[in-house]
Amino acid sequence: MTAAASPTPTAVSREVSHTPASGRVTVARSYRFEVVKLVAQWRIRLLLLACWIAPALFVAGVSAQSTLPTDTLFGRWMHATGWAGPLVTLGFAGTWALPLLTSVVAGDVFASEDRLGTWRHLLVAVRSPRRIFAAKALAGLTVVLLLVAGLAVSSTVGGLVAVGNRPLVGLDGHLLAPGDAAGTVLLAWACVLAPTLALAGIGLLGSVVLGRSPMGLLLPAIVALAMQLAQMLPLPVPVRLALPGNAFLTWSGLFTGPAQLGPLLIGIVVGLLWGVTATALACVLFLRRDFTNPADDGAARRAVRTAALPLAGLLGVTVAVVAATTTATGSGIERAKVQNALATEFAHLYRAQTGQLHRPAVTEGQLRTAATCTKAGVQDDAHGAGNDWRCVVSWHLPGVAATGSAVYQLDITADGRFVADGDGPKEVNGYFLVRTSAGDAPNPLWQFDGDVDLLSASPDSPAS
Repeated sequence: MTAAASPTPTAVSREVSHTPASGRVTVARSYRFEVVKLVAQWRIRLLLLACWIAPALFVAGVSAQSTLPTDTLFGRWMHATGWAGPLVTLGFAGTWALPLLTSVVAGDVFASEDRLGTWRHLLVAVRSPRRIFAAKALAGLTVVLLLVAGLAVSSTVGGLVAVGNRPLVGLDGHLLAPGDAAGTVLLAWACVLAPTLALAGIGLLGSVVLGRSPMGLLLPAIVALAMQLAQMLPLPVPVRLALPGNAFLTWSGLFTGPAQLGPLLIGIVVGLLWGVTATALACVLFLRRDFTNPADDGAARRAVRTAALPLAGLLGVTVAVVAATTTATGSGIERAKVQNALATEFAHLYRAQTGQLHRPAVTEGQLRTAATCTKAGVQDDAHGAGNDWRCVVSWHLPGVAATGSAVYQLDITADGRFVADGDGPKEVNGYFLVRTSAGDAPNPLWQFDGDVDLLSASPDSPAS
């Protein structure tokens, strides 16, 4: 009796086909309705408020402290320029904030209807599962974009108000003028939209497949955590670049000269592919659902067959394509590339220190900077991540016969980022501060961040 009284999917589609065009609820109207429903939720309002206010307060507060987050990319420059603040926020957002935000929004778009039991009412009002899915997906995407925009705008305003519109030191030591820094920071935030959309698509898929189960809400955060753990492993470069969250890390390549665009572009394409694929799978499963059965809110067998296997296949295909179209092998971290990156950055920063101390100006060509690195005692075949890299940087000054040298201990992570910690001499990198005519200032050569391009070809020599 119940089955006979309830409209079947066939009956619903037949009814839609005979409904006059003027009586149909359009996608635009459904979209506005879904946006209002999302924003009406107290937790969404709280997240929007936090994303548009908290980053500014955080950046301004940290910039006013004497201790900076030097273990965070660009954290050591938060006293020097307001453009460091949004980049510190971006690093935190890619690791924690954005996965959690997409979980709360996209992971609950469809599951909330299961918990409330309102699918039949929605189908009667809209009369088209396709329009319902499109409206809900677009509404979730809109809220996610508003959250990302809030993080970017708020952190930028906080940094500029607290510190000012000053030049930013890039990851190879070159100086970005305020205008260039503004454009590059904006581009970096735009690039992380691709992995954010990938997590949002996974959230939609989990919300459709797992229904009212809390696992659907947590799925984007779990996937992001798994990707973070994978990034810590010594994976081959093609596997690393094929992960959908890779652009959360490779945006740093924008702050080198020339920019390391290869890993970033691959990360953006892979992220968009995952976002489109996961959303398409969610749409297929949603349209196949039996809405006449209140207990039908997802099945484990269907999830594995229709969701997990296609995504696993996508990962395999992207790994194969990246491996076939790039020349990098192994970890991508090789001795010659480390030496070249370190020598280039040291030359830029040495010139910055020269300007601080009002020494005679010198160019990179005159310095002829070079670096010699070993890893755990291995020199010729040193490669791979680790905190056991030891490098000696040498340079020449015009009119001075003696060759200058400085020692650095390098900690290189698996994604190519490194921290160079000065180990003498004290006149060059032995102290955190240098005494200038205007007072004490941070020593740019004491400790600095750098980046090794995993896809670049190894230079023939560690030239400057």
